[in-house]
Amino acid sequence: MMRMVDLIIKKREGKTLSKEEIAFWINGYTKGEIPDYQTSAMCMAIVFQGMDEKEVTHLTACMEHSGQTLDLSRLKGIKVDKHSTGGVGDKTSLVLGPMVVACGATFAKLSGRGLGHTGGTLDKLEAIPSFDVHISGEQFIKQVNDIGIVLAGQTEALVPADKKMYALRDVTGTVESIPLIAASIMSKKLAAGTDTILLDVTVGSGAFMKDIVQAKALANLMVKIGQGLNRDTRAVISHMAEPLGLAIGNALEVKEAINALQGKGPEDLMELCYTCGAIILLQAKLATSIEQGRTKLEKVIADGSAFNLFVKMVIAQGGDPSFILKPEKFPLAKNIITIKAGKAGYIKSVNALEIGLAAMRLGGGRTTIEDSIDMAAGIVLTKKVGAKIKQNEVLAYVHTNKDLLAVSPIVDQVTNAFVISAHYVAKPQVILEIIGL
Repeated sequence: MMRMVDLIIKKREGKTLSKEEIAFWINGYTKGEIPDYQTSAMCMAIVFQGMDEKEVTHLTACMEHSGQTLDLSRLKGIKVDKHSTGGVGDKTSLVLGPMVVACGATFAKLSGRGLGHTGGTLDKLEAIPSFDVHISGEQFIKQVNDIGIVLAGQTEALVPADKKMYALRDVTGTVESIPLIAASIMSKKLAAGTDTILLDVTVGSGAFMKDIVQAKALANLMVKIGQGLNRDTRAVISHMAEPLGLAIGNALEVKEAINALQGKGPEDLMELCYTCGAIILLQAKLATSIEQGRTKLEKVIADGSAFNLFVKMVIAQGGDPSFILKPEKFPLAKNIITIKAGKAGYIKSVNALEIGLAAMRLGGGRTTIEDSIDMAAGIVLTKKVGAKIKQNEVLAYVHTNKDLLAVSPIVDQVTNAFVISAHYVAKPQVILEIIGL
């Protein structure tokens, strides 16, 4: 008879768990037959001993099937999905989804909420008045078949094993394990039922992965898991040492996404969207090369068809389209504080983590999942790494509804996130590597 304690000891000693042993653990834990303390011990053993590729693939498959999985067979075309490991100012899905759908792809995406210094796609969408992220399965299918795109919240029935385990890992010091991170992300993506998955693995101060070696290891493992479970999976590794784009904060980021869809987006955001979009079009067999894919994406931005699809999605999900057509309708925070450069030079770094934490403290994020968000709060940068700056030139604007005295330390935090060098600094690369092409 199999016992959980024996499996913990086996993994503690660095041995490989079989498919049946992993299934015994995950199924028992999901049903409540295996207690938290034993799963916590197993996760700690994995942190120290790791897992091989086969073990992680078995773990992912067991977690994927721990609850319902979405059957998207009634959807037309090749169903594509994209996932980011998180960052600051990352509004990519809002721009990328309409772009690839305007080129003929079917974008059926389940998104999450932000926690800590990273923003969530659902929170950004809810900055649009009346936008509904909670839609039924039937509406999900109908909307995608009607207009090709949906951005909605994950249902409670999907991957319950991950929900239980992630909450446990968060309080037991077992989050930082590449096999556990990979299984957590990929189980949710696979359960969502799309034909292809593109992973944006961010790296830098504003990302979960702080160094490139870890980011590559995670990206490679997730691609192997996806391919091993017969899903076309690719990955990009992208730069997150500074925020993506210029806007950080929910309504501010929606406005920036609107600008991007109208061809006025920041250079780094557009580069990420064009590269990711071109890979997605390759996966959907709508392009034969990255270059051809990029040309198609540039066309749907130029002719307005990507923007029109975003408007259609907002209408389909109950949102007020007048805010998209006239973004100046989004309410501004009552206090907008200007931050200026103390000296001339070149922007050497803009610490994404500090900017993200500052935006959260302004009210633009949450420290616990129950916290409410001030949709107008956030930060708008005017300068990024590599930009030339004069003394007293504006670096950023801080948007807040909080009392000015209360936000003084946060303003200092934003100011100190900028490092100015007397010497020339080159702009950083946005895409550091592509995996699985």
